[in-house]
Amino acid sequence: MAKAKLDLNGLSEQELKEKISEETLRLKKVSFGHAITPIENPMSIRGIRRDIARMKTELRKRELGF
Repeated sequence: MAKAKLDLNGLSEQELKEKISEETLRLKKVSFGHAITPIENPMSIRGIRRDIARMKTELRKRELGF
């Protein structure tokens, strides 16, 4: 299942922060669920982590003014 690329340019800083917190919560739930019962695609955990990193990078870029 190919995931669509994140469109971060259309989001405000506040929306970006909310999305980061939502995805972080989702990552915790998926990781916990995987620890109890292995999920079908464990690579999805890596994808979620990378999406969070991309969002944090974009937020930091905006803070620095790039």
